[in-house]
Amino acid sequence: MVSSPPFSSGSAAALSWALRWWAFPWLGVAAVLLLTGDSTILLGFSFGASSLSLFMSNSGGLWDNSKKYIESGHEGGKGSDAHKAAVVGDTVGDPFKDTAGPSINTQITVVSSLMSALFVAFSLFG
Repeated sequence: MVSSPPFSSGSAAALSWALRWWAFPWLGVAAVLLLTGDSTILLGFSFGASSLSLFMSNSGGLWDNSKKYIESGHEGGKGSDAHKAAVVGDTVGDPFKDTAGPSINTQITVVSSLMSALFVAFSLFG
């Protein structure tokens, strides 16, 4: 009988590594804000990340829907060059709409929460 590899230990190792390195970008943002005292960085981040998130979510859905449109018989249908291109677009679009766009929304929430906490701390103690 062949035993399966220990997936749980590999997943735990990957998760701990990812969480360890996840903190560096946020520490960098917090350090810049603390050193400069410039709230426009947060404003720029929020607008930039919101725009990128909307672009990624909508373009991923567009690529997915274009493949469905071609598969329904338009532009040559399945097997055509348009369908082959749409499959490639859908391969790129799925991660855009399913992971990248929503993860940027989470990033906006985390940065906004961090900045709100810093604002309250500086208002009370600074």
